Amino acid sequence: MRVVDTSPDDYLATLPEEHRATLTALDRTIQRALPGRDRVLWQGVFWGGTHQSIIGYGHVNQTRSSGDTVAWFLVGLARQKRNYSIYVNAAADNAYLAHRYADRLGRVRLGAASISFRRIEDLDVAVLVELVVEADRLTPADPPRS
Repeated sequence: MRVVDTSPDDYLATLPEEHRATLTALDRTIQRALPGRDRVLWQGVFWGGTHQSIIGYGHVNQTRSSGDTVAWFLVGLARQKRNYSIYVNAAADNAYLAHRYADRLGRVRLGAASISFRRIEDLDVAVLVELVVEADRLTPADPPRS
């Protein structure tokens, strides 16, 4: 995955209306919760070998188990084949933050740093905002990209 020149707005404009409306609403919500963080489009092959387009907000440099440092987004928003996903790459007490909010987020599935849901009505957006604001608070200002 890498940052591409296509703007998130141009990407959103290419989506079918039903998905565009949901992603646009979530995009605006996340932007308001992360003032001052950059917003870019990431594209490429994601874990599992699927091609993805993810709107990334803010960025972090993560150290992998191999010791390599990689540039990544603090929060990501994507449409998958059957659901929507939000990635929150922030942790506290050695656990991804999304797990602290799991019982309040609504009808969602959690991965390590991902929150997946089929319809926006399944997600408690107010709780998502709390989570994203905490991620912002715990994460230093955007570092230079690696």
